[in-house]
Amino acid sequence: MSNPDSDKMGSPKPDDAPKQANLTKPTDSASAQPKPHARWSRRRTVLIILAVLFAAVIGAIYHYIVSGGMSARQKPSAAETFVAHWLVDLSIPSEVKGLKNPLSSSPGSADVTAGRELYQKHCQSCHGYDGSGKTDAGVGLFPPPLNLSHAAIVKRKRTDGELYYFIGNGIRNTGMPGWKLPDRQTWQLVSYIRNLPVTAPVDGQDAAGNFAFAGSAHHVGSTYCKTCHNDLYERWRKTPMANVVRDPREHPDAIIPDLSKPDPLVKFTEADIALVYGSKWKQRYFKKVGDDYFVFPAQWDVTHKKWKPYVVKDDWWVDHYPPDNFQRPTSALCDGCHSVNYNVQNKTVTEWNVGCEGCHGPGSEHVKQPTNSNIVNAARLGYVPANDTCIQCHSQGRPLTNPIADKYYDWPVGYEVTKKLSDFWKLEEHKLGETSFTHFADGTAHKNRMQGNDYVQSLMYTHGVTCFTCHDVHGTEYSGNLRKPANNLCLDCHGPSSPNGPHASTIAQHTHHKPDSAGNECVSCHMPKIAQTLGDVNVRSHTFRFVSPAMSESLKIPNACNVCHTDKSTKWATDTITAWTDRSPWRMGK
Repeated sequence: MSNPDSDKMGSPKPDDAPKQANLTKPTDSASAQPKPHARWSRRRTVLIILAVLFAAVIGAIYHYIVSGGMSARQKPSAAETFVAHWLVDLSIPSEVKGLKNPLSSSPGSADVTAGRELYQKHCQSCHGYDGSGKTDAGVGLFPPPLNLSHAAIVKRKRTDGELYYFIGNGIRNTGMPGWKLPDRQTWQLVSYIRNLPVTAPVDGQDAAGNFAFAGSAHHVGSTYCKTCHNDLYERWRKTPMANVVRDPREHPDAIIPDLSKPDPLVKFTEADIALVYGSKWKQRYFKKVGDDYFVFPAQWDVTHKKWKPYVVKDDWWVDHYPPDNFQRPTSALCDGCHSVNYNVQNKTVTEWNVGCEGCHGPGSEHVKQPTNSNIVNAARLGYVPANDTCIQCHSQGRPLTNPIADKYYDWPVGYEVTKKLSDFWKLEEHKLGETSFTHFADGTAHKNRMQGNDYVQSLMYTHGVTCFTCHDVHGTEYSGNLRKPANNLCLDCHGPSSPNGPHASTIAQHTHHKPDSAGNECVSCHMPKIAQTLGDVNVRSHTFRFVSPAMSESLKIPNACNVCHTDKSTKWATDTITAWTDRSPWRMGK
């Protein structure tokens, strides 16, 4: 008989076979274990790689140091700047960002004035008068001071709370300290930072050749701007710039004098007037003949409320036209500055007056797709093209090429703000020592609408201060479209605590006039009204030079002292200011 347990007793089961095999044959995992020398080889390779990387890092650091990397004047890279801004923004508590300034930021407010004094005392040496940080101290800091300029604040959308936090807490590992000021003073600084002077970079881009959109864009008119910029548009349309010339049929109130009252100079009626020019100092009247306009030989003196004759006798172009107003077309002598996109071939305009595109360039591409890259913003230009947006009309000069189509033009034909003004226009020349229709003997403007001729001679022009630093052509509540009261504008950059001077403990000590008097205002001495606009009505000089009484004696130039002290002699004025012990008698006596 067979033994039923014989398989169990005599031979292993299939499941037991692998176990038996394990006793006699190595497994795959055992055979995969690296040998000691292989493990050491791999470790050595890793160590070599790490050593090489470490040496490379050390070498890069060494090269960075010896090549000026520890210099505070080295400009941070774009990556470093991005990271730094990101870290600074990350450090601001979210609850602080939403804080609103409880004080007034109105330009003429007491809080802004107080903030200006604090800024000049604590901040201006590093951040500069305009917040850009381009000062001797600022350019020597690494990283550079936080850009507080108007453009930078708008671009980074800095809130009141952020500015408040920066002032109070500073920024670690930078030159920005945490100021331990009372809350009110900190907020006053925030108020003033919102009112820092608007300037253009001295080293900014040139206008010529940098506007790719200009080739395809065309002018469309200011009404297209209203859709997106309604506030600016509504302010602008009330300004003198928007109302240089007006059609009395569209604006019945445009004609100032009562034409029903007879006057021997007035030989025209309201029905003869096609366009009215001016309203502030003088008013002239254009008659349309064919496709051109001509000026009647009578003008209204707004200041004295009387009629005066009008015929130009001394300008450069007089030799090229007959002495008859009706043979002197406004197309050649006026209209380019009184309109947008005047076409000299067909005598058409996109619009009359100084519209948006007169300063911002053709707007069709911007209307289709509004971006910063397809419209001109003078604040992003260098100081030369930025100022040229105004100088194109506020200057006495002549085109480089004249005559044009047999006519002599008195405005920069062919220029628009996407181009370079000096390629189309040259300022009127002047010989020192000679008084002309346009200039006094020292080169100061003799007549109105020469602010550009004056300004390019000034030190402020070369420091990035622009026309729009002081004026906002979109319209303001102040005379001349000033951004602030005149003294506030001057004291934004100058003052007893400012590096720019004046070097006196108070403004009154500098001016030698009582604090609340007209003589204590900066413009009274540095911008006297000596440029003639009509009769004895003058506008302010824009050289910002102090014209001394002694210059009146030697060069017959009106001086600041006797413009106000009309009952005194120039000798009295010279004797008075040379006796001031805080002034150089050599300068005052010249």
